[in-house]
Amino acid sequence: MKSYEYIHFIGIGGISMSGLAEIMIKRGCKVSGSDTGYSSHIKHLKDLGADIVIGHNSAVITTQDLVVFTSAAKSDNPELNEAARLGIKTMERADFLGELMKDYVHPIAVSGTHGKTTTTGFMTSILLMAKKDPTILIGGDYKLIDGNIRIGGSSDILLTEACEYKRSFTRFKPEYGIVLNIEEDHLDYYQDIKDIKSAFLEFAKNIVKDGYLIYNHDCLNSKGLFDDLECNRVTFGLSKGAAIRARNLKYTPYPEFDLYYGEDMMGKLRLNVPGEHNVYNALAAVTCSQAMGINVYDIRKGIEEFSGTKRRFELRGEVNGAVVIDDYAHHPTEIKTTLKTVKGMSKKRIFCIFQPHTYSRTYSLLNEFSEAFNDADVVLVTDIYAAREEDLGLVHSKDLVKALKAKSIEALYCSTFEEAEAFLKKNVKRSDFVITMGAGDVFLIADHLTER
Repeated sequence: MKSYEYIHFIGIGGISMSGLAEIMIKRGCKVSGSDTGYSSHIKHLKDLGADIVIGHNSAVITTQDLVVFTSAAKSDNPELNEAARLGIKTMERADFLGELMKDYVHPIAVSGTHGKTTTTGFMTSILLMAKKDPTILIGGDYKLIDGNIRIGGSSDILLTEACEYKRSFTRFKPEYGIVLNIEEDHLDYYQDIKDIKSAFLEFAKNIVKDGYLIYNHDCLNSKGLFDDLECNRVTFGLSKGAAIRARNLKYTPYPEFDLYYGEDMMGKLRLNVPGEHNVYNALAAVTCSQAMGINVYDIRKGIEEFSGTKRRFELRGEVNGAVVIDDYAHHPTEIKTTLKTVKGMSKKRIFCIFQPHTYSRTYSLLNEFSEAFNDADVVLVTDIYAAREEDLGLVHSKDLVKALKAKSIEALYCSTFEEAEAFLKKNVKRSDFVITMGAGDVFLIADHLTER
């Protein structure tokens, strides 16, 4: 990409933006930034020398030669407007990442409605096991790389997540593109599943001609979608016909299976993360690694040593002797899968504290959300986490509670985290299981419940 001397990042504390900022700092670029709140990522960047302010103010735009902004930045953002007034170039985060990818010989992009962070974690473990020295941008903190980013010593491999929101990932041209699954989501932007599928097809078409598309053989929305692509196509899955497949799958309680490439057995695998969804995530990582020519030993060792990333079925501690787990699930399919995993591991009562994420998702998928909690015994629903959105009055957390009760699920609306915590401390017993769930700040409840 073009060489920049001084870059300003609007929304610098975000999981992706903070990683991009760190890469540019390590390249010798002067970095400034702004965000609405303080975070550990902002502290880390300040320690590296970034000049960061809390809040958005036109005064911070001075002599930068580029301003990078997230899709959440509104058109009236004072920093964007000041950059325009001064004639400073602006670039959306996805475009910036797309330009950065061009600097690497082997860019890898992990896409899908669910599982991107975990699959990127699996890939990270394999690549490091194979001593590939990659640069990595991951959508969650991973202890193996001590955070959300790793900067490699060469320009060989870049591994990154590829988000489909607002078709962001269509600005990438990877050598290896992974499509984990395709489902309805982000319906504040997309019209319907047909529109979503067209975005994933556009992403796949951008894979270089001699590159590889790795996709889920068992995903109904992927069936036939990629048949006319020019790049190499390799599938993974549990059903017959997948190029790389898990057979003889059992749970003890973590998944164990025989790994096959066609009719050739590659070996036995045992995961250190639970659930069928993680079998698919692991298979995607195996398939991509195999296409890259990584040896089977390193692939198997990398998969088996992966133990999860922060906020993905993360064990947080105990309350009243009950296990407390925190999970990022915020889509009905993710919720259903996570609760099914818990149910399969334990016969204990399950208390689920759910924080809906964005009004548009809650409104458009309300019926699907009402059917996602069947494996929970008690569901506490907090206020909706707005993220980038304004409350238009179309939906409220009480609507979900009402829908759950109509399906005979014990549900309670909690207007504050303190109310939820008080309920749990009063009602949870040693034989129970507590899980906080959502993409917002619901993890704070897990923090408070388990603090000593």
